[in-house]
Amino acid sequence: MRYMGLDLGTRSVGVSLSDRTNTIASPYKTIFFKEGDYTTAIEELKEIVSKENITEFVLGLPKNMNNTLGEAAKRSIDFKKMLETTFDCKVNLVDERLTTVQAEHILLASDKSRQKRKKIIDNVASSIILETFLKGLKHE
Repeated sequence: MRYMGLDLGTRSVGVSLSDRTNTIASPYKTIFFKEGDYTTAIEELKEIVSKENITEFVLGLPKNMNNTLGEAAKRSIDFKKMLETTFDCKVNLVDERLTTVQAEHILLASDKSRQKRKKIIDNVASSIILETFLKGLKHE
């Protein structure tokens, strides 16, 4: 079993992958697309899923701080349905509150320029989402 972590935005999706032992989550790439064109993102994900033998997805669910679901969460739930239909596999939703903030802190600590941070923040956030999920698996 190998997992793919996803951090969905309106114009990009950060992608991370688990290692073969499902212990480590590593940033893989950021897929950029026209606003709302999730079909393009799905097409690029097909290539990665095939190449990397992905069996399950871990998708960030951006809840509001008061635990309610807003427009961004609805977008993730709709994308989850697209993934399930396209790939016929399980999609796990993980609360992603503050993952982008964590990713920003990691990138600042590694002294990345603002321009570089903007290009990679989504895939770093996706690795935090995936790492959260993998830690949960270890505790089950």
